[in-house]
Amino acid sequence: MMTPLSLGPSPAERLNRARADLRMGLPVVLGDACLAVAVETLSPERLAAMATLGPLALVLTARRAETLKARVYDGDVARIAVPPGTDLAWLRALADPADDLRMPMKGPLQSIRDGDAGLARLAVKLAKSAQLLPAALLVPLSGAAPEGLTTLGAEAAEHLEAEALMAPVAAARVPMRAAEKGRLHIFRPDDGGEEHYAIEIGTPARDKPVLARLHSACFTGDVLGSLKCDCGPQLDAALTQMGHEGAGILLYLNQEGRGIGLANKMRAYSLQDQGFDTVEANHRLGFEDDERDFRIGAALLRKLGFSQVRLLTNNPAKVAMLEANGIAVTERVPLKVGLSRHNAAYLATKAAKSGHIL
Repeated sequence: MMTPLSLGPSPAERLNRARADLRMGLPVVLGDACLAVAVETLSPERLAAMATLGPLALVLTARRAETLKARVYDGDVARIAVPPGTDLAWLRALADPADDLRMPMKGPLQSIRDGDAGLARLAVKLAKSAQLLPAALLVPLSGAAPEGLTTLGAEAAEHLEAEALMAPVAAARVPMRAAEKGRLHIFRPDDGGEEHYAIEIGTPARDKPVLARLHSACFTGDVLGSLKCDCGPQLDAALTQMGHEGAGILLYLNQEGRGIGLANKMRAYSLQDQGFDTVEANHRLGFEDDERDFRIGAALLRKLGFSQVRLLTNNPAKVAMLEANGIAVTERVPLKVGLSRHNAAYLATKAAKSGHIL
């Protein structure tokens, strides 16, 4: 007798369900040991309910904790003891740096140093993967978890770090200004994340280095024509060069704002208006300089049959990433366009702090 296939969620599906819950303000159960909820979407009612279960802890990344002058005992995260009776405004002020300059003093903050920080680390990674502010509120569970909440085991951290598998969904001819002979391929990851696109110009040979670009989505630059970055001009220039050469592949990866999402990117822009550069703004929000997963680009190139590229980029990290993931970069092709008085400081920061060759 054959064993019926399971209809229950896989670990990846549970993770995606947990992301959706956090975005809606629902807590999730971590390791049957605690409840975790994203501070950004937390409601006063759920805060009050969680406070009845035990002592609350606010988990921040080390980047955000350093800004707040809070002690970091757990490496990449800090657990802050939440005083009894704390309201949501206090938690939001610690999670969101929007008013840091107006209200710089938010302490004293007491960091927790005892116990394992594994589940706290998982909670922050979940919030990041849901493109929320990387701040989570935790409370220990002494009994059964509330009914209906998504439960993740401690092993979920490994699944969060795993490389998503890309499946082709559809492809069709798309004539473009840059090249009439164009084809758009859509790929869907198995982790429930956003789809990614490959724009094929002409019919590039699979046994020779292809002119290629890994382009991260930039709504403000690519669609609105923002002058704060060089993304739109880079996209146009890359497609135009591929059109002139008659062949190329441009991967359009949905990793807006270096992987932090459009909402957090706008938060970073607001901080830049306060005088912080692009890297400093990311750090104040609790993110690293770059949160993108460049393994996706290598995976898509392999799916399309390419193993060698002439890479259109100013970013040596992209070259290193592709080569580390089995794609030979035979040439780095500079892409120096889009400099203006609006983005000169931004580009200078990319060169000085992120190693871009400009």
